Amino acid sequence: MTVLGLGPMGSALAGAFVAAGHRTTVWNRTPGKAEPLVRQGAVEAGSAGEALAASPLAVVSLSTYEAVREVLRPAAGDLAGRTLVNLTSGPPVCAREMDAWAGRAGAAYLDGVVMTTPSGIGRRDFLQLYAGSAAAFERHRETLAALGDATYVGADPALSSVYDTTLLCQMWSTLTGWLHSVVLIGADGPGGNVTATEYTEVANRWMDTVRSFMSAYAPQVDSGEYPSGDFPLDLHRSTMRILAHACELRGADTGMSELFSALTERAIAAGHGGDSYARLVEFVRREVRPEATLS
Repeated sequence: MTVLGLGPMGSALAGAFVAAGHRTTVWNRTPGKAEPLVRQGAVEAGSAGEALAASPLAVVSLSTYEAVREVLRPAAGDLAGRTLVNLTSGPPVCAREMDAWAGRAGAAYLDGVVMTTPSGIGRRDFLQLYAGSAAAFERHRETLAALGDATYVGADPALSSVYDTTLLCQMWSTLTGWLHSVVLIGADGPGGNVTATEYTEVANRWMDTVRSFMSAYAPQVDSGEYPSGDFPLDLHRSTMRILAHACELRGADTGMSELFSALTERAIAAGHGGDSYARLVEFVRREVRPEATLS
């Protein structure tokens, strides 16, 4: 297989392929970066075209989509019949444009996202997302699994980029909520002075319950029906008031509790106090304007 681009991420990708026993050809625009990989068993190509010709599967990891185009344009003739996997970050529209360009060059195309830092490459429990040609993904799934948990998300090549953005949103929301909780439980006062490490041991177990709520609420969001069971928004509001009071007493920023409460109060004022928490999706969602769509 071939890896184009040997920055920190590209080098980690190539190293994972070598470690998994794949014959790996590498190339980088700046000479010298391939030396550590060559010592591990990789083969350095003299040009991008030579690197592409060496394998039916080429993975590219560069700084921007424009850099990808600059590298691949002169070597477009070497792409025919091959699969191009682009692990370069960028907006969804660029993924679609690259898919069309690769198709004109005769290549199957996968747009991918590495959901970890370079140090996590090669760990089978770290997520890697791919969108584009389903046939190409199935053909190379086992090879791509050397990088992590290879997951196909759909035929639209833009999907991997959109998943990347939304999963990062969930990560930041979760981590910020965790930091907020660490401040609350670590402050002085009754039941306080708990270390972040102690708290996190319990919080990690609680995440199983959070995941169960997500799984239960997802079909409600899809259907637009929000039966509450035994945990309606009215009860959530009561608990949120306790959180707001705790934030004031323990010196934690009140922004998060105010956000939760504001959304919940709006939903209840609109007559949805007996609905589930999933009802709040309609108050998170804004009317989408054409100029405001993710691109």
